[in-house]
Amino acid sequence: MSVGILMLVHTAFGRAEQVARHWNKYGCPVVIHVDASVKPKAYKKFVKSLGDLADVKFCKRHKCEWGAWGLVAASQSASEMMLEEFPEVRHIYLTSGSCLPLRPVEELKDYLKSRPRTDFIESATTADVPWTVGGLDAERFTLHFPFSWKRNRYLFDKWVDIQRFLRIKRRIPHGIVPHMGSQWWCLTRQTLSAILEDPERDTFDKYFSRVWIPDESYFQTLARLYSTKIESRSLTLSKFDFQGKPHIFYDDHLQLLRRSDCFVARKIWPKAGKLYNGFLRDPEGAIKMSEPNPAKIDRIFAKAVERRTKGRTGLYMQSRYPNEGWENGMTFGRYSVFHGFAELFEDFETWLARATGTQVHGHIFAPERAEFSGRQRVINGALSSSPKLRDYNSIAFLSNLIWNTRGERQCFQVGPRDEGTPIWFIAKDPNAQVSVISGAWAVPLFKSNLNFTDIRAEAARLQKLENDQLYALRSPYAKARVRIWTMAEFIEAPMEPLQTIIDEIGMDRARRLSEAPRMTDLSGFGQFLQNLKNQGMHPYLMGDFPVEQPETGQKKPPRKPYLVQ
Repeated sequence: MSVGILMLVHTAFGRAEQVARHWNKYGCPVVIHVDASVKPKAYKKFVKSLGDLADVKFCKRHKCEWGAWGLVAASQSASEMMLEEFPEVRHIYLTSGSCLPLRPVEELKDYLKSRPRTDFIESATTADVPWTVGGLDAERFTLHFPFSWKRNRYLFDKWVDIQRFLRIKRRIPHGIVPHMGSQWWCLTRQTLSAILEDPERDTFDKYFSRVWIPDESYFQTLARLYSTKIESRSLTLSKFDFQGKPHIFYDDHLQLLRRSDCFVARKIWPKAGKLYNGFLRDPEGAIKMSEPNPAKIDRIFAKAVERRTKGRTGLYMQSRYPNEGWENGMTFGRYSVFHGFAELFEDFETWLARATGTQVHGHIFAPERAEFSGRQRVINGALSSSPKLRDYNSIAFLSNLIWNTRGERQCFQVGPRDEGTPIWFIAKDPNAQVSVISGAWAVPLFKSNLNFTDIRAEAARLQKLENDQLYALRSPYAKARVRIWTMAEFIEAPMEPLQTIIDEIGMDRARRLSEAPRMTDLSGFGQFLQNLKNQGMHPYLMGDFPVEQPETGQKKPPRKPYLVQ
């Protein structure tokens, strides 16, 4: 015998038994530690199932919890039994019940036999690697951790904060430099026995029992004291995602695991029958593989992480939806937003659709309902015009509208009445082209038959709402292409800004506009604004609108619009 296998088991006992028998069949003694949290009935049944194998032993049980000392205590007990019961073992390989050997056992034995003095254990200082994700690095060795991170998260975090505030710092035992690495190691008998028989073991155990996640630092640190040759890598393939959670391997990972050339993989889904049947087989049918090289599949994992965290442009998914800023592009494609145009022009929607060939909607965030093109009730993607469904998540509604109608540019109207408009989302979206005629909300009021007192109150409300929308569009965080004209500026020479808008939409063949939408009759509008001023309401967003409309030949030269790049 040259290799002894330690197994830490807490669930999926049928698979653990299958793997233990495989190791033992090819001459590897096995010592199994079963979590003390496992019920006695299940434990006895598991022990009985392996009772026919003389070289499979069960060690003293400890209660194991993630990040706590129990995992180290379990590894110590299993190691002590292995060293005592099987003196001919030269290397001891630590695995879990969810680990699966990927290569013939004889290959592993030959590989370790040719390296009799080499310890395979990932071991690096906290300053050398950025492994920790969302946790503590150097502080895990200098603070006390009496509370469970999983069971008492609040107390855990509070106690860390208190220690930081009081500047508490633990003394690291003399002669050691804390190292970190994978829990799954393969050590020589000489190194492992030196760690377990060290005269200072009580001191080390007392210190590491209050270190956070000691199973990733205890053996990794002490191996540096006694090993004559360390290969700082694990022979076990264990991959972690961007959140520090282990990847689980399923049946469709069969070819991927073969490419890794690793001896053991973790974590295997218990119901992955193809993996267990494919790798737990006789050496004659096994594939000969080369030096373990998990980096060969790193590119595939990197792509998987990118797809999970970034995904496709303009789409949202479970893994990144709750996190603002994780979206890969806020929307799928370019779209145009018109503010005030439908109020100033009587046939703006039909004119724009005819001039650009795009799909032009009305006020899709109108309080009454979403005014889809042609006033449809349901459009692509089963998007309903119901305001209740739309306002449940207005950002998702807009994103779905752009995605489900991909290949056709969308144009729609907004205004201060549309209080549910996700204006900040639109302002920060690089795909948005926003054109604004400020103050145009006053035109429908001018043509209404309301009492003037009601008109004044509504005008004050709409002006405040529009001012808030303009604040978002002028914000330094805005990434949309924004053009803002006051109403007075726009009507002086409307063809020039209309031509600019059409050009920016990007028609297949740029051409000069030969017709303009029909502007509503504004006779008396200047006096209407003056009446509002006289009544104490100051309508400033429409610009310097004259009380009397000037003659055509007396028009002022057009002024440039407010432009946000």
